[in-house]
Amino acid sequence: MPLWKNYYLAQSIPEALTRLNEGARLIAGGTDLLLEIQQGVQPPPESLVDVCNIPELNSLEIRGKDLFIGAAVPLNHIAASQLVQENAQALVEACNLIGGPQVRNTATLGGNVAHALPAADGTIALLALDAQAESISSEGSSISGLEELFLGPRRSTIEANQALLVGFYLPLRKSSQASAFRRVMRPQGVALPVLNIAVWLQRKKDRIADAHLALGPSGPTPLRARMAETVLRGEKISQVLIEKVYTILLEEVHLRTSPYRASADYRKHLAKILLQDAIEIAWERAGDN
Repeated sequence: MPLWKNYYLAQSIPEALTRLNEGARLIAGGTDLLLEIQQGVQPPPESLVDVCNIPELNSLEIRGKDLFIGAAVPLNHIAASQLVQENAQALVEACNLIGGPQVRNTATLGGNVAHALPAADGTIALLALDAQAESISSEGSSISGLEELFLGPRRSTIEANQALLVGFYLPLRKSSQASAFRRVMRPQGVALPVLNIAVWLQRKKDRIADAHLALGPSGPTPLRARMAETVLRGEKISQVLIEKVYTILLEEVHLRTSPYRASADYRKHLAKILLQDAIEIAWERAGDN
């Protein structure tokens, strides 16, 4: 039984939007969508419109004060990019951990975000890097904070508004800034994070001048841990500080038991280890430039 009836390879954003408004489903790498259709999680679509040939969605370049990454750029291309390595270490580390090499050759950052899973590795890294998302629909284009895209597990404003995710804007890395991403996953079976965390820091001498922190899964949608961030700002790195941030983090997020991944208690245990690891790595990296 065919999984779809019509397949269109769009060459431009207007063409993709036309097909989208006619009821087609968007596909880029397809590593999530095709699997969910096969498993019955998603109903078989009448039509698919492939956006991987649209030039704007494949751009990876400096635009003013930002690094722009197109939504259709494959994960392996992002991880191998010198521009991304110089400006977004957490995203490089996250992209290198998604699936296996074959998946990363096909899967896209836009798909990772648009799938709207609470612990999507690319999404968690982008949140800590304070990324903005550009989308376009028949109503026009818009740029918004990443958190504004998510409505719930597998639910986003992109799909709800019949929009096309164009790409992401990340602030260029400045002196004394750095980031890190850490994750724990099951060694077999479910290829999803038990827990992941991304940290971005800015140093000022021996203190943390600014910090961004994201952890997943921390609730029904991807989330910046803003309360925990405030505890880091202006402080010196110490075990006491890590303990304080960890306490606030557990108050801010909801770590639940998953029958497929881990218990809430194990996730709480991991959260402290990954938090300390990511903070210390980002701190050291920020001192190297």
